[in-house]
Amino acid sequence: MLYSSSRDRPRSGNFELWSWFFMRVSGVVLLVMVLVHFAIMHLITPIELVTFDFVALRWSNPLWRVYDLVMLFLAVVHGMNGVRVVADDYIHSRGWRVVVATLIYAVTFAFLVIGAEVIFAFQPLLNTQ
Repeated sequence: MLYSSSRDRPRSGNFELWSWFFMRVSGVVLLVMVLVHFAIMHLITPIELVTFDFVALRWSNPLWRVYDLVMLFLAVVHGMNGVRVVADDYIHSRGWRVVVATLIYAVTFAFLVIGAEVIFAFQPLLNTQ
């Protein structure tokens, strides 16, 4: 759809360029991170050994927590950015775009806070039997 005036779409400077670049880079990084996660959790470790104790032992190492936090951050922000682009394509009213964008950012923030809280507040009480 062609827009009749520049007032129909706000100018965003380089934001859309950086958004496009982020999607490409985060997609490649996520692909590698998810494949490593999948290999460790489902291929290298037999599935019957992936238990609470396995995850607790894994998360007793701060590097695995940071790894999972980075994967969470990239996945949530990558997905949010995709939803934002789709919403921007289909919602033509400036007012509704602002409402939907605000909702998307609020949900993204909530998911990041809840996910980070789960990762960092987890207490690995290992079964010592």
